Amino acid sequence: MSSIRLRLLKWLLGPILLVNLVLAALVAGLAWTPAQVAFDGGLQDTANGLAARLAAGAVPQLPPAAPNADRSWFVVRDGHGRHLAGAAAFPALRPGAAPYDAEVDGEPVRVVALAVQTADGERQLGVARTLRQRLEVRSAIVRSLVVLVSLVTLTLVGVVWLSVSNGLRPLARIRAELAARGPGDLAPIPQASVPYEIAPVVAGFNELLDKVEAGARAQRDFLADMAHQLRTPLAGMQLQLEWLRARHARDPDTVRSLGMMELANERMIRQVNQLLALARAREGRPDGQHAPLDLAQLVQETIQFFVGQAAVKDIDLGFELAPAPVEGDAFQLRDLVDNLVDNALRYAPAGGWVTVSCAQEGDAVLFRVEDSGPGIPPARRAAVFERFVRLDDKTTGSGLGLAIVRDIARAHGAIVLLDGAEDGGTRVTVRFAARVAT
Repeated sequence: MSSIRLRLLKWLLGPILLVNLVLAALVAGLAWTPAQVAFDGGLQDTANGLAARLAAGAVPQLPPAAPNADRSWFVVRDGHGRHLAGAAAFPALRPGAAPYDAEVDGEPVRVVALAVQTADGERQLGVARTLRQRLEVRSAIVRSLVVLVSLVTLTLVGVVWLSVSNGLRPLARIRAELAARGPGDLAPIPQASVPYEIAPVVAGFNELLDKVEAGARAQRDFLADMAHQLRTPLAGMQLQLEWLRARHARDPDTVRSLGMMELANERMIRQVNQLLALARAREGRPDGQHAPLDLAQLVQETIQFFVGQAAVKDIDLGFELAPAPVEGDAFQLRDLVDNLVDNALRYAPAGGWVTVSCAQEGDAVLFRVEDSGPGIPPARRAAVFERFVRLDDKTTGSGLGLAIVRDIARAHGAIVLLDGAEDGGTRVTVRFAARVAT
């Protein structure tokens, strides 16, 4: 994945570093040239002094060298190049030329050569000096420039980095805002503080959010229409079947057939309700925003339907409810409670028991349903949360109940734990974050 930050830094820092290197080379040259001219001027002055003594007929002598100073040599030759005085190993002279480089006794030197008129005719005078001080000065210049260029480069890198980071801050703010949104928050991104350069991108993204919102709205409308269109005729069919069974109560064969039809109709009603609940859970929270509620009170309101069902199967349905404040969608949480309790009643045997409990424990709210059914093998516990997965064919059901529970729990930031009950059977625990009192 490419990075805008890295691309900007590459195109900004690359030229800056190149320009710094070029400027450093130019500054080094400009700083060294005057030093070179100053050293050559000092050597020229020494040569002129010796030439004045030689023209006056005196024997030229170099002045005493200062401690740690460069070593110097001189030579006097006649017009034919014969040695008259000074260092015999002095290199060839080029009178009238600019200072030039040579070697004396294997050491690099700088040489100034002059032609001097004396009473005895023309003489050639040469003065040479080692390059030690020059090299030390040049090294000092290079070291100073390295430090200076490094500081300037680091400063520029920091400025560029801060500038790029500040320029990309609107993108980071938009990313953080989108990351903080919930799964059902499709509100458009505010464009008031969006920079001009990314305004078209934000506008296009807002158009996409509008389309997604329209699709979600259409899906909600479809679910509402389907709920009405399917539930109403199925409920009417159930009433007609009950009426027919009452009319033909003396005909065993008719009663048996009508009972089978009623059972099939009940399964159809349950499957339709579960499919609608699963669609709502997968969509997030389409039916409303999460709001503060007491899970214990919601369970009390929801559980009444199952009391009669438990009595028919001779199942001991018990409750252990304590205040359990959570943030959630009451409609979806009712679906969660319905599916867990219904599953427990279906798998608990006649004469068995089902216990429903909820309470706050620390910073969490635990909703738990336990039953005395056959239990779920540990190897199958992960699979039962998938759609249309059933442990056996002896118990009626569509295999959607725990899938609905899982999706509703995810929409509420909760987790579902499945293990065995203390006396056998199954225990399902949904762990919610407790609502903080305000």
